[in-house]
Amino acid sequence: MPIFKLGKTHIPHRKNTAKMAAVRMTPPTQVQISMAQHIGAPAVPVVKAGDKVFVGTLIGEASGYVSAPIHSSVSGTVKKIGEYLNSQGRKVQSVIIESDGEMSADPSIAPPVIRSFDDFSQAVRNSGLVGLGGAGFPTAVKLDAEKKGLLKKIVINGAECEPYITSDTRTMLDDTDYVKKGVELLLKYISAEEVVMGIEGNKPECIEVMTALFADNDRVRVEKLPKTYPQGAEKMLIYNTTGLIVPEGGLPSDVGCIVMNVTSVAFIAKYAETGMPLVEKCLTVDGSGIKNPMNVIAPIGASINDVVEFTGGFKDDVAKVLYGGPMMGIAVYSTDDPILKNNNAIVALSFKEVNHNASNPCIHCGRCVAACPMGLNPTAFAKALKVDDKEDRASRLEDAKINLCMECGCCSYVCPSRRPLVQNNRLAKADLREIRSAAKK
Repeated sequence: MPIFKLGKTHIPHRKNTAKMAAVRMTPPTQVQISMAQHIGAPAVPVVKAGDKVFVGTLIGEASGYVSAPIHSSVSGTVKKIGEYLNSQGRKVQSVIIESDGEMSADPSIAPPVIRSFDDFSQAVRNSGLVGLGGAGFPTAVKLDAEKKGLLKKIVINGAECEPYITSDTRTMLDDTDYVKKGVELLLKYISAEEVVMGIEGNKPECIEVMTALFADNDRVRVEKLPKTYPQGAEKMLIYNTTGLIVPEGGLPSDVGCIVMNVTSVAFIAKYAETGMPLVEKCLTVDGSGIKNPMNVIAPIGASINDVVEFTGGFKDDVAKVLYGGPMMGIAVYSTDDPILKNNNAIVALSFKEVNHNASNPCIHCGRCVAACPMGLNPTAFAKALKVDDKEDRASRLEDAKINLCMECGCCSYVCPSRRPLVQNNRLAKADLREIRSAAKK
């Protein structure tokens, strides 16, 4: 039985930059490259102050199975290794590099030799690739499901359902050949029977181009998705492209799927061709607080200020700046914060668009339940969080299916009382993990 409800929450698309090809920004004089740009263990710096580095030089080594290496995005000199407070409120290590302005590539860069799945998986790991759609999960870890014989379908995410963001759109239109080559590599080294690319219906040009691109390949199918948010959510994308339902607490591999962002697929082809690791990112810079919205190719580690200044700067009435879109994006503490691998947009909102009103008590209108694609009840999670007994609290959260929450933001978007529902849901999930982890210990 389908568990997703569509068409309840209509979010404005605002794809203002969809027809704007990405422009490569002028390299900044300095970059701050975070060692925590992915889910899992942060990378460990392997350089020190005073070291000379090039574009593509390894500066952070993966420190665990779920981790990813980090590379320099500029040529220059390591100035400092220290800590900074990231947008998640955590202190993480970063490597600060003064650019020499030359953007010289590391002399050791060379295309990887790929003859088998193990070679392919290792190449992806060495490239530093993580999910470029937002979550930042190390891609090589996803690919390991192939070793267990679990993969039947590869689902490529071209939905790009968040308002404003068009960086994946530009990948499908500007890097078409690399998308095709990336898909061919996946089909060559992964035993999946089919590749399905899901694209939201508000991108007819992308659907047309991708359909024509794979017209002669009967193992690749392009699926037009409904124009309703949140089509890009992993579980929803799998359901709408394959009809499969990922179980609660499960992974896509549990139903024989792997999900990859379309820009990730294109990058794999680029890396196989050049050997240049992940050192730059295409970003949409937009929102009511941006003077000249555009798509920008920026070095990873460039500050938000550097990127926005390249586009023409902020307007005077900026109230909030986000990594990502307005539905699932993260508000930044400072515009000195660096660009990360999994950033796909900088969205700046004006005071007029940002809600400054205090939240009010719940009026039990049920709009959050009606809006939730999973049919969950956010008020039940909020009530459970107030229960003192930990075991009782955990049981209530599990009964209410908190782990099915995708944190898509639909509940907060429709709430007339402006309740912080998404934030409550995140707290509830973290609380449940902590309780269950303590019980196991």
